[in-house]
Amino acid sequence: MNKVASLTNPTGRLTLGDVLRMLVNDGMVDKLHAEKLYKDRKLDSSNLHPLVIIGEQKWKSLKTPHKVITVEGLSAWLAEHAGLDYYHIDPLQLDFGSAAQLISKGYAERLKIMPISAKNGEAVIATTEPFSTDWIEDLERVLQMKVKLVVANPLEINRYLPEIYSLASSMNAANLAKAGQIVGVQNFEQLVELGKDKNLDANEQHVVNIVDWLFKYAFEQRASDIHLEPRRNMGMMRFRIDGVLHQVYQLPPNIMNAITSRIKLLGRMDMVEKRRPQDGRIKTLTAEGQEVELRLSTMPTAFGEKLVMRIFAPDVSAKDFLALGFSEAQADIWNTWTKAPNGIILVTGPTGSGKTTTLYATLRTLATPEVNVCTVEEPIEMVEPLFNQMQVQQNIGLNFADGIRTLMRQDPDIIMVGEIRDLETADMAIQAALTGHLVLSSLHTNDSPSAVTRLLDLGVPSYLIHSTVLGIMAQRLVRMLCPSCKEAESIEQSEWDALVGSFKMPKPAHIYKPVGCLECRNTGFRGRSGIYEMLTMTPALRKLITPETDLAKLTQLAQQEGMQPLIINGAEKVAAGITTIEELLKVAPPLDTE
Repeated sequence: MNKVASLTNPTGRLTLGDVLRMLVNDGMVDKLHAEKLYKDRKLDSSNLHPLVIIGEQKWKSLKTPHKVITVEGLSAWLAEHAGLDYYHIDPLQLDFGSAAQLISKGYAERLKIMPISAKNGEAVIATTEPFSTDWIEDLERVLQMKVKLVVANPLEINRYLPEIYSLASSMNAANLAKAGQIVGVQNFEQLVELGKDKNLDANEQHVVNIVDWLFKYAFEQRASDIHLEPRRNMGMMRFRIDGVLHQVYQLPPNIMNAITSRIKLLGRMDMVEKRRPQDGRIKTLTAEGQEVELRLSTMPTAFGEKLVMRIFAPDVSAKDFLALGFSEAQADIWNTWTKAPNGIILVTGPTGSGKTTTLYATLRTLATPEVNVCTVEEPIEMVEPLFNQMQVQQNIGLNFADGIRTLMRQDPDIIMVGEIRDLETADMAIQAALTGHLVLSSLHTNDSPSAVTRLLDLGVPSYLIHSTVLGIMAQRLVRMLCPSCKEAESIEQSEWDALVGSFKMPKPAHIYKPVGCLECRNTGFRGRSGIYEMLTMTPALRKLITPETDLAKLTQLAQQEGMQPLIINGAEKVAAGITTIEELLKVAPPLDTE
């Protein structure tokens, strides 16, 4: 740590002058710029960290590749100078319960340090002042542990330090409130019932804080689902991000039960009923003030209620088709289908393949003031002011077929049916199409041609499929490579040929592989994109649709008539550097090589 000798502050604290001098010496910053900033800020009484002040200038580094100097980059640079590791604070990886017990909040704020973790006789502590180390010896003596110092971004420490302590105190208080209660869950529920119309009880306020924290981080991390899963000795909290589940935190069972009860209360669900599955919904706001809807579903398990919350951000269904992953040619085909005055358009794919998003995005473009758009869904995924939505209620005998029957009397122009599951629903959808309505619906099949055989299996006569189905689209979601860190790699001709089969597609010069950076939480992927297979009903295809339709022949003819299989559409995205072959093979059915 030879830098300490050159610091102007005897305590080892960094001054703006120290950091600017080090940056100039390293050839990263122009000397004149540094001197000007130093003069301008000499009398500045604000308590900003020197790295933050320099990061605000948005200077470009004089070193190649001349990237903008950020606080994040400066923190990593400072860690290197101090011979320490750089630590990126990820709120979802922090064990705030044990970290907050290491040192008091006042002590941490005074020294500009933040406890990270304590295990195996070592306490990891993040600092913004790597040369101010005279406190380490005292702390090691008090804790009877070795202290491992790491450097962190001062903006992150300022942000997460208060949160660690407030969350830890909420956890402790919630724990104490439930300690010694064998039936703590029941007691907590009565407490909430009592507190509904009065001021919140202090004990409940701790649970409120934890639930607020949970929602906030789920939105920040772009989670699509939140899972709260009770286990024998511990409750698990997991987020699904870009289609993959990440374990976020473990909670004591009593706090997990209290959180579940709080969320059920917000979702207007029956809090006392724990033996039957329930559904609910919550509408809330993100930190930026954007409306977000959460759909709740509970399930009784061996160790308590499992709660899953699906997060629907309205901007997803507001995206245009190109943003969803359609190519321009596919968007043109889709627009041709949806501009037809009547007929059925089917979207197929497994659960979680983005069918609902596609249908909602389509209905949003079609729902002009001149048309009446009605939907029948189970459940209503997103409440949308542009259309009239009806929910299927099986408990009172209102199914999809009855729903369509009702909608037919409501003078609709466009009808969206959540899913065709049986002959009765298929019949009603076909009746609606025959009587001059445009019907959009979904089916669960592997690819587009299979939707035809599924309708035949349900008992729909082939002549009705001829006269009503306009087009069928199969879709999947693939994870997209993070643009900040993806790297090019070569691909062998044999590997490419194995992917595209008999389809003549030129091999790209290179494809890309995931690397991992802070932007993508070190996964190498950020966001998802759709891949699509579009089958337009042509006269030649209609001739093949008979009660004994041969699926292989139908698929072959559809491809000759211009249908691009899912895996080929995905291969185009691999060639364009959007995704990887591994991601594509996880979701797309392989080509039939017969």
